[in-house]
Formats: sequence, structure tokens, C-alpha cells
Amino acid sequence: MNSINAYPSPADLPVATLSDAMERFGVADGIRPLWPGATLSGPAFTVWTRPGDNKGLHAAFETIRRGEILIVNGGGDETRALIGELVVQKARALEIGGIVLDGAARDVTELAQLGVPVFARAVTPAGPWKTGPYRIGGTIAVGGVPVHPGDWVVGDDDGVAIVPEEQRAEVVRIARELIEGEARRRAANQGLVPRD
Repeated sequence: MNSINAYPSPADLPVATLSDAMERFGVADGIRPLWPGATLSGPAFTVWTRPGDNKGLHAAFETIRRGEILIVNGGGDETRALIGELVVQKARALEIGGIVLDGAARDVTELAQLGVPVFARAVTPAGPWKTGPYRIGGTIAVGGVPVHPGDWVVGDDDGVAIVPEEQRAEVVRIARELIEGEARRRAANQGLVPRD
């Protein structure tokens, strides 16, 4: 897409461009897609849980809405998977927009087959605890970035960006301008001639 008008919302903007538009802030450190080509975009539904414990994720499924992104502060723990195939089957049935974990996941092959975009800090076969405690709906941190309920979450092969809801219109405006400038530079690069 060459026209900035092709990008009406953060949903259609690359994570790298959103980060540039936010002066290189807003990217969740160390959070990666679990399968190539996974993308997500939608408002954040936040959960803060004890490291390695997924009771709060199951509770979140009682109220999360279609299209929302389940975004979880799991303390960055890499020793216990907060989700696997069965949890993601539930997420798919509820038509949520995806899952972002500051923690670990498992069953990567099955997650890719299910097609629900999952981004996480790590992969481990070890299962979770299910005792709590947890908090739903508050401000959390994921990959060093604060996330409020309703902030816009965008993920692609480069990682995850968090766009604060109150800054969304301005970030989209700046990102559109950056894309227009990149298109001009791309066209100029195609006109370069090698020197002998």
C-alpha cells in the first residue's frame, strides 16, 4: 500500500512504524510471535497474575469481549506456560483478537494450527499453577510498557506495540506521515544507479 489513506487505524500499521511514531517508546521488550505471520490488533483486556499461574486467564474468559486482546503480566516468568492448546481453543471460540503474555506458552504447533495470534516471552512444556492470586482490568506492565484497559495493542512479526488510547489519533497521524515519507524514499532508492 502506498497511500497514507490506506491506514485508517493502528490496526493496519506496522509495529515498527507505530514505535517510530511514538518516539521509539511503546514496544514490549522481549515479546515475540509464537508462529510466523501472526498479527493482532485490538483494545487491551488486562490481567496481572502470579508468575506461572493462569487462574486469572480462565477468569478473564468470563468477561472478555470479541476482538479484545488478552494481555497478561505474568512477571516475565519463563518456567511455566500460562497457556496451551486448550486455553487457545477457548480464546478462538470466544473470537478474541489474540493473546500477549509477559510469560511463557506451550503447544506451539497446535497454536499455529488454531490460528489465534499468540505473542509471548518464552516457550516451555511445563504447565501452570491454577491457584491465583490475580487482578483483572487494571493497569499492568508488559515487556516494560504500561498497558491500560482499552489501550490499542498491535502485534506483527517484529513484536508488540502498545498505543495509549488518549494518544491513538495523534500516533496514527504521525505514522501515516512516516509511511508517506518511506514511500518517497523507497521510490528514490529504486532510481539509484550503481557506480563503476
